[in-house]
Amino acid sequence: MDTLTLLVSSIRRISRIGGALSLCLVHAFALCADMRGGASLRLRWPAALVAVVAAAVTAAAAAGHGDHNFHRDFDAVWGKGNARFRDGGRMVELTLDEQTGARLQSKERFLFGRFDLEIKLVRGESAGTITSFYICSGGARHDEVDFEFLGNVSGEPYLLHTNIFSDGKGEREQQFVLWFDPTADFHTYSILWNPHNIILYIDGTPIRVFKNNEAYGVPFPTRQPVHVFASIWNAEEWATQGGRVKTDWSRAPFVATYRRYNVSNACVWDAAGAGASRCAGGGGGWMRRRMDWWSWMTLNWVRMNYMAYDYCADRKRFPHRFPAECIIPIGRT
Repeated sequence: MDTLTLLVSSIRRISRIGGALSLCLVHAFALCADMRGGASLRLRWPAALVAVVAAAVTAAAAAGHGDHNFHRDFDAVWGKGNARFRDGGRMVELTLDEQTGARLQSKERFLFGRFDLEIKLVRGESAGTITSFYICSGGARHDEVDFEFLGNVSGEPYLLHTNIFSDGKGEREQQFVLWFDPTADFHTYSILWNPHNIILYIDGTPIRVFKNNEAYGVPFPTRQPVHVFASIWNAEEWATQGGRVKTDWSRAPFVATYRRYNVSNACVWDAAGAGASRCAGGGGGWMRRRMDWWSWMTLNWVRMNYMAYDYCADRKRFPHRFPAECIIPIGRT
């Protein structure tokens, strides 16, 4: 286990003792980082550790996963026989074999919310496979936010492929190499979507933000309710090393496991009520949440150390002008 994973894991365990103790530990780590790094806010390794520790404590402190159940809250809309519900529906295994994969779709639709899901990815040989968690409105001018985990040959890391569609326009890919083994244990992947921004998290650590820049002509999802999806499928034509490595069906079945689905902080779309939505807790803090300075520091650390591709830096793809959202200052508010 690497130092970063060990430190985050330890703080998580400690955080269960009590929030006050956790915060004291975080402040102690921060003080040490400041003493070692001086007054400079340049993002170095100790500061990065502190940022990730704080995010882990925040995630662990968000107690409770809500009374959600895959068997009750989702429909198997594809490959029903390859969706196996465990632990009374609190866990589900999605399987890919040579005949079919599997996809779950939430029965409810949502307009804004925080969506959390713990996933353990396919172990061993996974080339050609994609395990995903995403929200999508459907339709030609759909809105969509994607976590897609691109499988690889044994011993090589997974690649996390993210994309954001608004009003039918996507091609906003960012890819990341993960700083842990996503097949060894469960990790929490989260989508926060409110009128201000979309933020993607891993274990409480922000890895991507897409701000509402409609004032500058960039479409932002605000009007179309979405379903939540979980799936596993064969994408050997592009998933692994650009399609050069194909799916090895002798290693099938490929199994990804999901648990602790949480939409306790979300606005449920009521189609029967003239399209109104009811928000848990009246919306709460998540509806107003934006990136603070600590989140920006952590995000920058992820980008500098683990980002493998950013469409906003691809001059071959955009030789004349980058998309508008790449040019607008991203800001710190």
